[in-house]
Amino acid sequence: MKNKAEFLINFMMRAVFGMIAVYMVNAFLDSRGIQAEVGMNPLSFLTAGALGLPGVALLYGIRVYLMI
Repeated sequence: MKNKAEFLINFMMRAVFGMIAVYMVNAFLDSRGIQAEVGMNPLSFLTAGALGLPGVALLYGIRVYLMI
């Protein structure tokens, strides 16, 4: 039972901090006039939760790729 609880807490912490990172990067990009925002939605939440900060970087990488 402890493993499930640890996994869930770890996932939620990564997801919440990932969403905070997305919000902060979106605000930074908006202040610079760069149109590369990543949406804050359930898919972004799951990606950040599963992969952590590399998942957030992946979301921005995909967004930049789609802009080209």
